[in-house]
Amino acid sequence: MSSANPQGLQAFPDELADRESWLNPFEWYRQMRDDAPVRYDASRGSWDVFRYDDVKRILDDDETFSVDPERANDFVEPENEGEGLILQTMLFEDPPRHDELRGVVEEPFRPRAIRQLEPRIRELTTEILDDVLDDADGKMDIVGDLAYPLPVMVIAELLGVPAEKRDQFKTWSDTLIESAADDVDTQAYMEEQRQVQMEMAWYFLELIEERRENPRDDLISTIVTTELGDGSHLSREEALGTCILLLVAGNITTTNLVTNAVRCFDEADQFDAVRGDDRALTTAIEEVLRYRSPVQAMTRVATRDVDVQDATIGEGDRIVVWLGSGNRDERKFDDADRFVPDRAPNQHLGFGHGTHYCLGAPLARLEAKVVFSELLDRVKNVRVADTELSPLRSSFIYGVESLPVTFDKR
Repeated sequence: MSSANPQGLQAFPDELADRESWLNPFEWYRQMRDDAPVRYDASRGSWDVFRYDDVKRILDDDETFSVDPERANDFVEPENEGEGLILQTMLFEDPPRHDELRGVVEEPFRPRAIRQLEPRIRELTTEILDDVLDDADGKMDIVGDLAYPLPVMVIAELLGVPAEKRDQFKTWSDTLIESAADDVDTQAYMEEQRQVQMEMAWYFLELIEERRENPRDDLISTIVTTELGDGSHLSREEALGTCILLLVAGNITTTNLVTNAVRCFDEADQFDAVRGDDRALTTAIEEVLRYRSPVQAMTRVATRDVDVQDATIGEGDRIVVWLGSGNRDERKFDDADRFVPDRAPNQHLGFGHGTHYCLGAPLARLEAKVVFSELLDRVKNVRVADTELSPLRSSFIYGVESLPVTFDKR
């Protein structure tokens, strides 16, 4: 593992090092599924796994494949206190500790609780569209004008932090999901990562201490006041890490789900087909999660020597499972490289699988559904502008930095 990734987040494979390749990694995925479904990449110190069944098997086996990067042979302890906060979250904990940490915040993200948020999400979406469409003149940037503002406003309200700081939240989030690349100075990259984590730590620490003294009806209060099974509470570091995780994950996934959906619907000419048809829209969103998954990869560490396909992965070796490749596996999906909006069944891995299945999946689905319901009720003839797209500089999050579109008001 590159030293530019002290938290176990993978560097770019050489095959995806340039931005054009990351805009369209799917041909490379296909080649790897056929020719090297499990391979060791010495430059990154990591195994790569590409086929659906193998990816699912690894995500399903917490005992053999750990999420804890500290179990990796090459793990390096963070130098400063703030750098390791994200490691002390459910994202990097195995059961049973994972289950305890997840249990603290799980209830507000259950489907029934999320359904109760729909009126507020619809209200926020309407407010955003009112502002955008008043000044849009038939043009907008899906990312900056809609796909980012909505989820960050929603997660900010749930956490109990002021949404007015959403520009700062986006800067922090974008930096944390960045991966090192050949054209980036490693030392500068690591320093930027350190700086952002420290800024977020100081920001949330003040809120956490305030909520300990004066709890409110919000997630930060839940995080700091909930008793665990043994009567203890989350440590300060665990509370900080959980706040940071929820803020980042709470906006990154939905932002890129909505953005990727616009690209898919544009290419497949589906905007009219899903307008006003709740079932068609719901099914099409699931196909977006398969075809252009916002999360393309996850990491694991082998806890023992284990065979996957014809490869023997050693204890302590890092593994990257490519969800985006598994979701395009012809062995699992018919016409896997074609966007099929009414695909059923659709057992994609867009939100992961197993113990670490995405906590916020119900929220992301609802937000995407509301966005398109409201947007397409007010605009028609939506088209992605003919412009060069720039992918996010992240080897595990798939999306674009901006997505200009044109439209007519209805």
